[in-house]
Amino acid sequence: MNTLKFITAGNVDDGKSTLIGRLLYDSNSVHTDQLGVLEKKKSHQNDTIDLALITDGLRAEREQGITIDVAYKYFSTDKRKFIIADAPGHEQYTRNMITGASNSELIIILVDARNGITTQTKRHASIGSLMGIKKAIIAINKIDLLDYSEDIFNKIKADFEAIKDQLNYDEIVYIPVSALIGDNIVDKSTNTPWYKGETLLSVLENITINPEQTLPARFQVQFVIRPQEEKYHDYRGYAGQLQSGELKVGDEIIVYPSEISSKIKKIERHQKEVETAKAGENIVLHLSDDIDISRGNTIVKVGEIPTVSNALKSWICWLDNSALQQGKTYLLQHRFREVRIKIEAIEQLWDINNWTFNPSDEINLNDIGQVVLKTNQPLFYDSFQTNSQTGNAILIDESTKNTVAALMFLD
Repeated sequence: MNTLKFITAGNVDDGKSTLIGRLLYDSNSVHTDQLGVLEKKKSHQNDTIDLALITDGLRAEREQGITIDVAYKYFSTDKRKFIIADAPGHEQYTRNMITGASNSELIIILVDARNGITTQTKRHASIGSLMGIKKAIIAINKIDLLDYSEDIFNKIKADFEAIKDQLNYDEIVYIPVSALIGDNIVDKSTNTPWYKGETLLSVLENITINPEQTLPARFQVQFVIRPQEEKYHDYRGYAGQLQSGELKVGDEIIVYPSEISSKIKKIERHQKEVETAKAGENIVLHLSDDIDISRGNTIVKVGEIPTVSNALKSWICWLDNSALQQGKTYLLQHRFREVRIKIEAIEQLWDINNWTFNPSDEINLNDIGQVVLKTNQPLFYDSFQTNSQTGNAILIDESTKNTVAALMFLD
Protein backbone atom coordinates (compact mmCIF):
# COMPACT_ATOMS: atom_id res chain seq x y z
CA MET A 1 0.00 0.00 0.00
CA ASN A 2 1.65 3.24 -1.13
CA THR A 3 1.53 6.54 0.76
CA LEU A 4 0.29 9.87 -0.58
CA LYS A 5 1.63 13.02 1.08
CA PHE A 6 -0.51 16.08 0.46
CA ILE A 7 -0.96 19.62 1.74
CA THR A 8 -4.06 21.78 2.12
CA ALA A 9 -3.92 25.53 1.53
CA GLY A 10 -6.29 28.44 1.17
CA ASN A 11 -7.38 31.76 2.61
CA VAL A 12 -8.04 32.17 6.31
CA ASP A 13 -11.55 30.89 7.13
CA ASP A 14 -11.88 29.04 3.81
CA GLY A 15 -12.35 25.85 5.83
CA LYS A 16 -9.06 23.94 5.53
CA SER A 17 -9.13 22.48 9.03
CA THR A 18 -12.85 21.68 8.74
CA LEU A 19 -12.21 19.93 5.41
CA ILE A 20 -9.53 17.71 6.91
CA GLY A 21 -11.68 17.07 9.96
CA ARG A 22 -14.57 16.05 7.72
CA LEU A 23 -12.29 13.80 5.65
CA LEU A 24 -11.03 12.05 8.77
CA TYR A 25 -14.43 11.90 10.45
CA ASP A 26 -16.39 10.55 7.49
CA SER A 27 -13.70 8.00 6.62
CA ASN A 28 -13.78 6.71 10.22
CA SER A 29 -10.19 7.79 10.83
CA VAL A 30 -10.68 9.67 14.12
CA HIS A 31 -9.57 7.80 17.24
CA THR A 32 -12.29 6.78 19.68
CA ASP A 33 -10.77 8.76 22.58
CA GLN A 34 -10.54 11.86 20.40
CA LEU A 35 -14.19 11.43 19.37
CA GLY A 36 -15.14 11.43 23.02
CA VAL A 37 -13.39 14.76 23.57
CA LEU A 38 -15.03 16.23 20.46
CA GLU A 39 -18.46 15.07 21.57
CA LYS A 40 -18.01 16.99 24.82
CA LYS A 41 -17.11 20.13 22.86
CA LYS A 42 -20.13 20.09 20.57
CA SER A 43 -21.43 23.44 19.41
CA HIS A 44 -24.28 24.48 21.70
CA GLN A 45 -26.05 26.21 18.82
CA ASN A 46 -26.65 23.26 16.52
CA ASP A 47 -25.33 20.30 18.52
CA THR A 48 -22.67 19.49 15.93
CA ILE A 49 -19.02 18.55 16.30
CA ASP A 50 -16.47 21.27 15.52
CA LEU A 51 -14.40 19.28 13.01
CA ALA A 52 -11.66 21.93 12.88
CA LEU A 53 -10.58 20.91 16.39
CA ILE A 54 -9.24 17.65 14.95
CA THR A 55 -6.38 19.56 13.30
CA ASP A 56 -6.20 22.90 15.14
CA GLY A 57 -4.27 21.49 18.07
CA LEU A 58 -2.37 24.54 19.32
CA ARG A 59 -4.02 26.58 22.06
CA ALA A 60 -3.27 29.83 20.19
CA GLU A 61 -4.99 28.43 17.10
CA ARG A 62 -8.10 27.44 19.03
CA GLU A 63 -8.31 30.82 20.73
CA GLN A 64 -7.95 32.73 17.45
CA GLY A 65 -9.84 30.29 15.25
CA ILE A 66 -7.03 30.13 12.69
CA THR A 67 -4.23 27.76 11.75
CA ILE A 68 -0.77 29.20 12.48
CA ASP A 69 1.42 26.11 12.30
CA VAL A 70 1.65 23.08 10.03
CA ALA A 71 -0.48 20.34 11.56
CA TYR A 72 0.25 16.80 10.34
CA LYS A 73 -2.36 14.06 10.36
CA TYR A 74 -2.14 10.42 9.31
CA PHE A 75 -4.90 8.12 8.13
CA SER A 76 -5.45 5.25 5.74
CA THR A 77 -8.12 3.51 3.70
CA ASP A 78 -8.13 0.10 2.05
CA LYS A 79 -6.46 1.64 -0.99
CA ARG A 80 -3.84 4.05 0.37
CA LYS A 81 -2.10 5.60 3.35
CA PHE A 82 -2.10 9.40 3.71
CA ILE A 83 -0.02 12.08 5.40
CA ILE A 84 -1.78 15.46 5.50
CA ALA A 85 -0.11 18.81 6.11
CA ASP A 86 -2.60 21.54 7.05
CA ALA A 87 -0.81 24.79 6.14
CA PRO A 88 -1.62 28.26 7.52
CA GLY A 89 -3.44 30.75 5.31
CA HIS A 90 -1.89 34.03 6.42
CA GLU A 91 0.78 35.58 4.20
CA GLN A 92 3.15 36.00 7.17
CA TYR A 93 3.23 32.21 7.58
CA THR A 94 4.60 31.59 4.08
CA ARG A 95 7.60 29.79 5.60
CA ASN A 96 5.22 27.34 7.32
CA MET A 97 3.58 26.55 4.00
CA ILE A 98 6.99 26.09 2.34
CA THR A 99 7.81 23.55 5.06
CA GLY A 100 4.60 21.61 4.49
CA ALA A 101 4.82 21.74 0.70
CA SER A 102 8.45 20.61 0.57
CA ASN A 103 7.47 16.99 1.26
CA SER A 104 4.09 16.94 -0.48
CA GLU A 105 3.13 15.26 -3.74
CA LEU A 106 -0.29 16.88 -4.11
CA ILE A 107 -1.91 20.13 -3.03
CA ILE A 108 -5.56 20.76 -2.17
CA ILE A 109 -6.33 24.44 -2.67
CA LEU A 110 -9.55 25.54 -1.02
CA VAL A 111 -11.53 28.31 -2.68
CA ASP A 112 -14.48 29.92 -0.93
CA ALA A 113 -17.27 29.76 -3.51
CA ARG A 114 -18.49 33.18 -2.36
CA ASN A 115 -15.12 34.87 -3.00
CA GLY A 116 -13.70 32.97 -5.97
CA ILE A 117 -10.03 33.08 -6.94
CA THR A 118 -8.21 35.55 -4.66
CA THR A 119 -4.65 36.85 -4.36
CA GLN A 120 -3.97 34.27 -1.65
CA THR A 121 -5.30 31.51 -3.92
CA LYS A 122 -2.73 32.53 -6.54
CA ARG A 123 -0.04 32.77 -3.88
CA HIS A 124 -0.66 29.26 -2.57
CA ALA A 125 -0.93 27.82 -6.08
CA SER A 126 2.37 29.48 -6.98
CA ILE A 127 4.19 28.21 -3.89
CA GLY A 128 2.93 24.67 -4.49
CA SER A 129 4.14 24.85 -8.08
CA LEU A 130 7.50 26.31 -7.03
CA MET A 131 8.00 23.45 -4.56
CA GLY A 132 7.66 20.93 -7.37
CA ILE A 133 4.14 19.64 -6.65
CA LYS A 134 2.59 18.32 -9.88
CA LYS A 135 -0.94 17.37 -8.79
CA ALA A 136 -3.57 19.85 -7.61
CA ILE A 137 -7.17 19.59 -6.41
CA ILE A 138 -9.18 22.81 -6.44
CA ALA A 139 -11.85 22.24 -3.77
CA ILE A 140 -14.55 24.87 -4.27
CA ASN A 141 -15.85 24.99 -0.72
CA LYS A 142 -19.03 26.35 0.89
CA ILE A 143 -20.96 25.65 -2.32
CA ASP A 144 -23.97 25.00 -0.06
CA LEU A 145 -24.10 28.71 0.81
CA LEU A 146 -24.75 29.46 -2.87
CA ASP A 147 -27.49 26.87 -3.35
CA TYR A 148 -25.06 24.45 -4.99
CA SER A 149 -24.77 26.70 -8.04
CA GLU A 150 -23.26 24.99 -11.08
CA ASP A 151 -22.69 28.41 -12.68
CA ILE A 152 -20.54 29.57 -9.74
CA PHE A 153 -18.56 26.34 -9.88
CA ASN A 154 -17.94 26.72 -13.62
CA LYS A 155 -16.91 30.37 -13.26
CA ILE A 156 -14.32 29.62 -10.57
CA LYS A 157 -13.02 26.69 -12.61
CA ALA A 158 -12.67 28.95 -15.68
CA ASP A 159 -10.89 31.61 -13.61
CA PHE A 160 -8.30 29.10 -12.38
CA GLU A 161 -7.92 27.57 -15.85
CA ALA A 162 -6.99 31.08 -17.07
CA ILE A 163 -3.93 31.18 -14.78
CA LYS A 164 -2.82 27.54 -14.83
CA ASP A 165 -0.40 28.06 -17.75
CA GLN A 166 1.77 30.12 -15.39
CA LEU A 167 2.04 27.11 -13.09
CA ASN A 168 3.70 23.71 -13.45
CA TYR A 169 0.90 21.33 -12.46
CA ASP A 170 0.39 18.42 -14.84
CA GLU A 171 -3.04 17.45 -13.43
CA ILE A 172 -5.74 19.66 -11.88
CA VAL A 173 -9.07 18.33 -10.55
CA TYR A 174 -12.00 20.61 -9.62
CA ILE A 175 -14.52 19.45 -6.98
CA PRO A 176 -17.54 21.30 -5.50
CA VAL A 177 -17.62 20.59 -1.76
CA SER A 178 -19.08 21.61 1.55
CA ALA A 179 -16.62 20.72 4.29
CA LEU A 180 -19.14 21.59 6.99
CA ILE A 181 -21.94 19.39 5.63
CA GLY A 182 -19.79 16.78 3.87
CA ASP A 183 -20.86 17.19 0.24
CA ASN A 184 -18.50 15.31 -2.13
CA ILE A 185 -15.85 14.76 0.56
CA VAL A 186 -16.20 11.01 1.17
CA ASP A 187 -19.67 10.37 -0.27
CA LYS A 188 -21.15 11.66 -3.52
CA SER A 189 -23.65 14.45 -2.83
CA THR A 190 -27.20 14.42 -4.17
CA ASN A 191 -27.12 18.22 -3.90
CA THR A 192 -24.80 18.47 -6.93
CA PRO A 193 -26.36 16.17 -9.56
CA TRP A 194 -24.63 18.25 -12.25
CA TYR A 195 -21.19 17.24 -10.95
CA LYS A 196 -20.09 14.03 -12.70
CA GLY A 197 -16.62 13.72 -11.17
CA GLU A 198 -15.29 11.77 -8.18
CA THR A 199 -15.41 12.65 -4.48
CA LEU A 200 -12.37 14.16 -2.82
CA LEU A 201 -11.42 10.91 -1.09
CA SER A 202 -11.83 8.92 -4.30
CA VAL A 203 -9.47 11.28 -6.15
CA LEU A 204 -6.93 11.04 -3.34
CA GLU A 205 -7.13 7.25 -3.35
CA ASN A 206 -6.72 6.85 -7.10
CA ILE A 207 -4.58 9.72 -8.41
CA THR A 208 -1.29 8.58 -9.91
CA ILE A 209 1.94 10.01 -8.54
CA ASN A 210 4.98 9.71 -10.78
CA PRO A 211 7.30 7.02 -9.36
CA GLU A 212 10.74 8.18 -8.24
CA GLN A 213 12.31 5.08 -9.79
CA THR A 214 12.28 6.91 -13.14
CA LEU A 215 14.74 9.47 -11.76
CA PRO A 216 18.53 8.98 -11.76
CA ALA A 217 19.95 7.00 -8.84
CA ARG A 218 21.16 9.20 -6.00
CA PHE A 219 22.63 7.81 -2.78
CA GLN A 220 24.30 9.99 -0.16
CA VAL A 221 26.28 8.26 2.56
CA GLN A 222 24.90 8.88 6.03
CA PHE A 223 27.15 6.52 7.97
CA VAL A 224 30.16 4.29 7.26
CA ILE A 225 29.80 0.93 9.03
CA ARG A 226 33.10 -0.63 10.19
CA PRO A 227 32.44 -3.14 13.04
CA GLN A 228 35.26 -3.58 15.54
CA GLU A 229 34.71 -7.31 16.09
CA GLU A 230 37.41 -9.50 14.59
CA LYS A 231 34.92 -11.66 12.68
CA TYR A 232 33.77 -8.56 10.78
CA HIS A 233 37.23 -7.20 9.98
CA ASP A 234 36.49 -7.25 6.21
CA TYR A 235 33.09 -5.57 6.58
CA ARG A 236 32.79 -2.06 5.15
CA GLY A 237 29.29 -0.83 4.40
CA TYR A 238 27.86 2.55 3.44
CA ALA A 239 24.47 3.22 5.04
CA GLY A 240 21.87 5.74 3.95
CA GLN A 241 18.60 6.25 2.12
CA LEU A 242 18.35 5.88 -1.64
CA GLN A 243 16.96 9.31 -2.45
CA SER A 244 15.81 8.54 -5.99
CA GLY A 245 16.13 6.00 -8.77
CA GLU A 246 17.17 2.39 -8.44
CA LEU A 247 20.39 0.51 -7.67
CA LYS A 248 21.23 -3.12 -8.39
CA VAL A 249 24.03 -5.49 -7.53
CA GLY A 250 26.58 -5.22 -10.34
CA ASP A 251 25.84 -1.58 -11.20
CA GLU A 252 28.92 0.47 -12.07
CA ILE A 253 29.04 3.58 -9.92
CA ILE A 254 31.00 6.79 -9.34
CA VAL A 255 31.73 8.26 -5.92
CA TYR A 256 31.81 12.04 -5.42
CA PRO A 257 33.86 14.09 -4.61
CA SER A 258 36.72 11.70 -5.43
CA GLU A 259 35.14 10.70 -8.79
CA ILE A 260 36.52 7.18 -8.31
CA SER A 261 34.66 4.39 -10.09
CA SER A 262 33.67 1.04 -8.61
CA LYS A 263 30.91 -1.57 -8.73
CA ILE A 264 28.15 -2.52 -6.27
CA LYS A 265 29.11 -5.87 -4.77
CA LYS A 266 26.27 -6.28 -2.28
CA ILE A 267 23.12 -4.48 -1.08
CA GLU A 268 21.64 -5.03 2.37
CA ARG A 269 18.18 -4.01 3.55
CA HIS A 270 16.96 -4.89 7.06
CA GLN A 271 20.10 -7.02 7.53
CA LYS A 272 19.23 -9.17 4.53
CA GLU A 273 20.91 -9.23 1.14
CA VAL A 274 18.78 -8.01 -1.78
CA GLU A 275 19.46 -7.66 -5.49
CA THR A 276 17.71 -4.31 -5.99
CA ALA A 277 17.08 -1.15 -3.98
CA LYS A 278 14.45 1.47 -4.82
CA ALA A 279 13.91 5.12 -3.94
CA GLY A 280 13.01 5.75 -0.30
CA GLU A 281 14.58 2.54 1.03
CA ASN A 282 17.22 2.58 3.76
CA ILE A 283 20.06 0.36 2.64
CA VAL A 284 23.72 -0.53 3.12
CA LEU A 285 25.92 -0.61 0.01
CA HIS A 286 29.11 -2.68 -0.37
CA LEU A 287 31.53 -1.85 -3.17
CA SER A 288 34.03 -4.04 -5.00
CA ASP A 289 36.90 -1.66 -4.29
CA ASP A 290 38.31 -0.31 -1.02
CA ILE A 291 37.67 3.42 -1.44
CA ASP A 292 38.04 6.25 1.06
CA ILE A 293 34.37 7.22 1.50
CA SER A 294 32.93 9.35 4.29
CA ARG A 295 29.62 10.86 5.44
CA GLY A 296 28.13 13.18 2.84
CA ASN A 297 29.79 11.52 -0.17
CA THR A 298 27.45 10.87 -3.09
CA ILE A 299 27.19 7.62 -5.05
CA VAL A 300 25.62 7.64 -8.54
CA LYS A 301 25.44 5.24 -11.44
CA VAL A 302 27.74 5.63 -14.42
CA GLY A 303 25.82 7.57 -17.07
CA GLU A 304 23.65 9.35 -14.48
CA ILE A 305 26.03 12.12 -13.51
CA PRO A 306 24.73 15.02 -11.34
CA THR A 307 25.65 18.67 -11.70
CA VAL A 308 29.01 19.35 -10.00
CA SER A 309 29.67 23.00 -9.20
CA ASN A 310 30.61 25.50 -6.52
CA ALA A 311 28.73 28.35 -8.22
CA LEU A 312 24.99 27.87 -8.57
CA LYS A 313 21.68 29.70 -8.85
CA SER A 314 18.80 28.94 -6.54
CA TRP A 315 15.34 29.93 -5.43
CA ILE A 316 15.50 30.97 -1.81
CA CYS A 317 12.72 31.33 0.76
CA TRP A 318 13.92 33.33 3.75
CA LEU A 319 12.79 31.88 7.09
CA ASP A 320 14.56 34.09 9.63
CA ASN A 321 13.52 37.32 11.31
CA SER A 322 16.92 38.83 10.46
CA ALA A 323 17.33 39.71 6.78
CA LEU A 324 19.74 37.94 4.43
CA GLN A 325 23.18 39.55 4.42
CA GLN A 326 25.07 39.52 1.14
CA GLY A 327 28.70 38.54 1.61
CA LYS A 328 28.05 36.84 4.95
CA THR A 329 29.13 33.22 5.29
CA TYR A 330 26.36 30.67 5.90
CA LEU A 331 26.39 26.89 6.20
CA LEU A 332 24.59 25.03 3.42
CA GLN A 333 23.24 21.65 4.55
CA HIS A 334 22.60 19.35 1.59
CA ARG A 335 21.26 16.35 3.49
CA PHE A 336 24.48 14.95 5.04
CA ARG A 337 26.95 17.18 3.21
CA GLU A 338 27.78 20.57 4.70
CA VAL A 339 29.65 23.35 2.90
CA ARG A 340 30.16 27.06 3.54
CA ILE A 341 28.59 29.52 1.15
CA LYS A 342 28.23 33.21 0.45
CA ILE A 343 25.36 34.93 -1.34
CA GLU A 344 27.13 36.55 -4.30
CA ALA A 345 24.08 38.34 -5.68
CA ILE A 346 20.32 38.73 -5.37
CA GLU A 347 19.04 38.49 -8.93
CA GLN A 348 15.35 39.15 -8.34
CA LEU A 349 12.58 39.10 -5.77
CA TRP A 350 9.29 37.35 -6.49
CA ASP A 351 6.20 39.44 -5.85
CA ILE A 352 3.82 36.48 -5.69
CA ASN A 353 0.76 38.64 -5.10
CA ASN A 354 1.22 40.38 -8.45
CA TRP A 355 3.13 37.55 -10.18
CA THR A 356 6.04 39.83 -11.07
CA PHE A 357 9.81 39.67 -10.54
CA ASN A 358 11.50 42.82 -9.28
CA PRO A 359 15.12 43.83 -8.64
CA SER A 360 16.05 43.97 -4.96
CA ASP A 361 19.11 44.25 -2.74
CA GLU A 362 17.55 42.54 0.29
CA ILE A 363 15.53 39.46 1.22
CA ASN A 364 13.47 39.46 4.40
CA LEU A 365 11.26 37.04 6.34
CA ASN A 366 8.88 35.09 4.05
CA ASP A 367 10.39 36.63 0.89
CA ILE A 368 11.09 34.37 -2.10
CA GLY A 369 13.76 35.28 -4.62
CA GLN A 370 16.55 34.07 -6.88
CA VAL A 371 20.15 34.25 -5.70
CA VAL A 372 23.63 33.31 -6.87
CA LEU A 373 25.64 31.21 -4.37
CA LYS A 374 29.34 30.49 -4.12
CA THR A 375 30.42 27.44 -2.10
CA ASN A 376 33.87 26.70 -0.68
CA GLN A 377 33.63 23.09 -1.95
CA PRO A 378 31.86 21.60 -4.97
CA LEU A 379 28.26 20.50 -4.52
CA PHE A 380 26.76 17.44 -6.27
CA TYR A 381 23.10 18.08 -7.05
CA ASP A 382 20.25 18.16 -9.58
CA SER A 383 17.91 21.03 -10.30
CA PHE A 384 14.85 21.02 -8.05
CA GLN A 385 12.51 20.75 -11.04
CA THR A 386 14.39 17.67 -12.26
CA ASN A 387 14.80 15.92 -8.91
CA SER A 388 13.32 17.51 -5.80
CA GLN A 389 15.08 14.93 -3.58
CA THR A 390 18.56 16.24 -4.42
CA GLY A 391 17.67 19.73 -5.61
CA ASN A 392 16.99 21.25 -2.19
CA ALA A 393 18.99 22.36 0.82
CA ILE A 394 18.80 24.61 3.86
CA LEU A 395 20.97 27.50 5.04
CA ILE A 396 22.13 27.72 8.64
CA ASP A 397 23.45 30.82 10.39
CA GLU A 398 26.86 29.89 11.81
CA SER A 399 26.54 32.13 14.85
CA THR A 400 22.95 31.44 15.92
CA LYS A 401 22.62 27.92 14.45
CA ASN A 402 19.16 28.94 13.20
CA THR A 403 17.84 27.51 9.95
CA VAL A 404 17.45 30.75 8.00
CA ALA A 405 16.47 29.70 4.47
CA ALA A 406 15.19 26.93 2.21
CA LEU A 407 16.87 26.51 -1.17
CA MET A 408 15.60 25.03 -4.43
CA PHE A 409 18.44 24.74 -6.96
CA LEU A 410 17.99 25.92 -10.55
CA ASP A 411 19.58 24.42 -13.67
